[in-house]
Amino acid sequence: MSTTERIKRGTPEQDVSEKLQLALLGDCMLGRLVNEVLEGAPPESPWGDTLPILQSADWRMCNLECVISDRGEPWSAHPKVFHFRSAAKNIAVLEAAQINAVSLANNHVLDYGYDAMFQMLEILDRAGIVHSGAGKNLEEASRLAISNVRGIKLGLLAFTDNEPGWEAKADQPGVFYVPVDLKDRRAQRLLEIVRTQRNAVDLLIVSGHWGSNWGYLPEEGHVAFAHALIDAGATVIFGHSCHVFRGIEIYKERPIFYSAGNLVDDYAVDPIERNDESFIYVVEVQDRIPRGLRLYPTMIRRCQARRAEGVYEMAIAQKMQRLCTPFGSTANWDPGGRCLEISSSTREDAGKAAGP
Repeated sequence: MSTTERIKRGTPEQDVSEKLQLALLGDCMLGRLVNEVLEGAPPESPWGDTLPILQSADWRMCNLECVISDRGEPWSAHPKVFHFRSAAKNIAVLEAAQINAVSLANNHVLDYGYDAMFQMLEILDRAGIVHSGAGKNLEEASRLAISNVRGIKLGLLAFTDNEPGWEAKADQPGVFYVPVDLKDRRAQRLLEIVRTQRNAVDLLIVSGHWGSNWGYLPEEGHVAFAHALIDAGATVIFGHSCHVFRGIEIYKERPIFYSAGNLVDDYAVDPIERNDESFIYVVEVQDRIPRGLRLYPTMIRRCQARRAEGVYEMAIAQKMQRLCTPFGSTANWDPGGRCLEISSSTREDAGKAAGP
């Protein structure tokens, strides 16, 4: 049986003391022009030359910034500028990258209404890709997505503070909507889910599609919120939404990615913010604890994720190095692996807050 088959079937063949490689990807938008390209291009096209990195990991997840469906009409219950949908056949794109899990708690999962979202849930289920953050009701939207990877049980819990009008309720479909406010009852519900479910899995990744667009520093409240999630039992906090990447904090030996940036899309590139730059984030886990972080610089070119090269690669890496400094994190360049290795340079201060 191949490694891919073992992962998909969840064959228990690994002891928790062995290393596990988790590849985390930011926003992946397969609609609009990307969808048009896929009418004539193979399903692996959006991943460009990044597939070898993804295939070397044991588990892969992304924020799916669109709905995969052939159904529905553009959302019109309240004003919305952008609507992203990719053809149902393009589930093959996720399969080409061996994506194991997706976050659906974002501001595009209902771009084509409930029927489109329901079809996507069915498509993901048939493909064996677990998902969290959206569903037929609040219970389903706030449920952990669980993967068994060579004997290790991974839990993914996704939430968003975008699109409050899409909030899932007891009898209403939608997203797991959670305001970034620790006093809010929905935030307390999220923390309680983390506390109660943490012992049900070996690793718990909390994916947050939070905040507004742009900006290289965490927004007010994000640092305290991320710390509270880790204090409750989360292993990794994986944030995204603002289109650019932000610095990484190591808090109590747990990584916090405040924003991952965009990996695949067709967006116009802001010459200052550079929303075409990101990383493939690889977390190395051993004994249920993240032991290392490797970041591979990427750029979006012609609707593809590409490994950055030359001066572009170094510029992206150096920007991340600067952004990590306020968090007491060091980012050292590995010229052989062409990646950044992240660690905490002030472990004695790991419990202190950083940022605003």
